[in-house]
Amino acid sequence: MASKNYYDVTEWPVGNPYEDIGEVINSMIGDIKSIQTDTDVNKGGKPGAVIYIPPGDYNLRSQVLIDISYLKIMGSGHGFTSSSIRFNTSKNEWEDLHEMWPGGSRILVDISQEVNDEEYKRAAFYVIRSGNPRLSSIEFSDFCLDGLHFIDDGSGIPNPENTYSNGKSGIYVASASDSLRITGMGFVYLEHAITVYHADALSIHDNFIAECGNCIELRGWGQASKITDNLIGAGFKGYSIYAQNFGGLLITANNVFPRGASSIYLDGVTRSSITNNRLHSFYPGMVVLRNNCSENLVSSNHFLSDYEPWTPFVEKDNGLDDLYGLLSISGNNNSVIANHFSEVMNIHNIKPVGATPVIIRIVAGNGNFISSNHVVATNVSPNTSDSCFTAQVEALLATEAKEPLNVTTVLVENGSLQNTVLDSGSEAQVNMDKTLNAFRATPTIGNN
Repeated sequence: MASKNYYDVTEWPVGNPYEDIGEVINSMIGDIKSIQTDTDVNKGGKPGAVIYIPPGDYNLRSQVLIDISYLKIMGSGHGFTSSSIRFNTSKNEWEDLHEMWPGGSRILVDISQEVNDEEYKRAAFYVIRSGNPRLSSIEFSDFCLDGLHFIDDGSGIPNPENTYSNGKSGIYVASASDSLRITGMGFVYLEHAITVYHADALSIHDNFIAECGNCIELRGWGQASKITDNLIGAGFKGYSIYAQNFGGLLITANNVFPRGASSIYLDGVTRSSITNNRLHSFYPGMVVLRNNCSENLVSSNHFLSDYEPWTPFVEKDNGLDDLYGLLSISGNNNSVIANHFSEVMNIHNIKPVGATPVIIRIVAGNGNFISSNHVVATNVSPNTSDSCFTAQVEALLATEAKEPLNVTTVLVENGSLQNTVLDSGSEAQVNMDKTLNAFRATPTIGNN
């Protein structure tokens, strides 16, 4: 027997999903609320529903408002493909491309923009409800949210498609939620892919979130959530992963691409873990712990900092110099253990000129524990290319012998006390007041 709580957007009598899937889904949510009115029937009452989006292209011109729990919106494929590569390919080559646009179950976010619109008004999915209990068990799964185009933002970038600006958001959760899940999704060409306020037990898992101004933003406060197994890459002025006032956040097994301003940026986050991630960036400030981030674990991550090889973005950066640190910490009692850092750069591009680049920097804080980190720093002559894929792969695979680059592996700023630095740099590579902090140097050849 078919379930009355299963909806297919292509079979619903209200609206046309190809013209405005937002209108269709809003009508379905209205129907769910009209037939699920009782809160307690045989210890149940409001089971929620599934809304299915078959493979195809669906315009969204009306924002979807979600104010019910137990709702799953799902498709049959995240459909990601690189729009940035297409928009930086000569149009006379487009006719030879096998595909032109993202595919799968694809929603084209085409909400009109008004001057000074509040941020949430340009989100495809807006999740909000007041009162108790919190919204719970809302799921987004296996479809693509495509912002279509970036726009000229007055920054002077020759190609507007490279600005990462259009004001559009994918999923915007404005009120407290419990056990919200975002899995198997594709996000492309949105200024903000995922924005969640006041999350509890949030799971963002196995998504492809790239070529967005900002990828994941956890705002306000939250607890006991995870960001795992995602493929992520923000723009040069946004965050790949951002979290604010969070406790118990697990960031694990993500592959974070360049060119986000920061791969991971934590603001007032405590007792959380950044473990087993592969992080790649073209700029300093790859991982930032600021505003008294304390008792966090940063362990077994691979940091790769190298140069931008793709011609359209060679002149872009995040505005930080090489004294900032690849990992910058402001907080107490954090553990930074067994990470690998690869710093690949050209000595002539160091900022400020003549500076010694910093790998791990304790800006402020006491009781931090830095141990058994391995730093490989090399000076190379950068190569650039008009081909994004080829340029980046060639840069990643280049491991021939290079000239060593002089770096400060750990810098502990004055005023930071009782920190411990073990086996994370030689005597010459670690800069700290060794009378106020504990230190054991990594042995050097002939100096064991």
